[in-house]
Amino acid sequence: MVIPSRLTEYIVAAMIIILAPGPSVLFVIARAIAWGRKTAVFTVAGNVTGSFVLSVFVALGLGPILQRSDLAYTAVQWGGGLYLMYLGADAIKHRKVHAADMTNQGDIAPGVLRSMRDGFWVGALNPKAIVFYAAVLPQFIDRNRGQITAQLILLGAIFSGLAFISDGSWGLLAGTARAWLAKDPNRLEKLRATGGAIMIVLGISVLVLAIVSG
Repeated sequence: MVIPSRLTEYIVAAMIIILAPGPSVLFVIARAIAWGRKTAVFTVAGNVTGSFVLSVFVALGLGPILQRSDLAYTAVQWGGGLYLMYLGADAIKHRKVHAADMTNQGDIAPGVLRSMRDGFWVGALNPKAIVFYAAVLPQFIDRNRGQITAQLILLGAIFSGLAFISDGSWGLLAGTARAWLAKDPNRLEKLRATGGAIMIVLGISVLVLAIVSG
């Protein structure tokens, strides 16, 4: 298997978007606040599994196209960059609604299988992850060395592993500080707004890179 030469740079970019509080992180935090650390960790396990499955589907669909077409590669960059900016702006605009959702998860704690199942679907349908896999991740492959699909799957697996560590940490921290987080909605609003701002910056960086490389 071809190991992309810009692997270190990719890990840095992946950690930036993973740390930005998007749908997956917010879902894990909501579960941690409502039901504690155990539920949060199993939610994370399901979430990263769904995220990896998503990365495989994106790789299988995009790999052959990116191998053959420079135009498709550029279009993916521009579309992904703009959509990241939209997601960031939407997160900031609706931060109060998202904060309220995080403290309204119901009264009955889910079991292990349900926690993993719910987490799986949040990860598999996460728009932030879709954009990252489709627009950001392809920038770190070595197109001239071939095996594009395999490179994309490898990078997707690395992303999922990093996400498990990061999101799991979010869950453990939120589960420990659940009373403190739930007490003041402004804290959750600021968390959501921060994630939105990071997504906007990342989207701009994707567009800048598309212009420079084009």
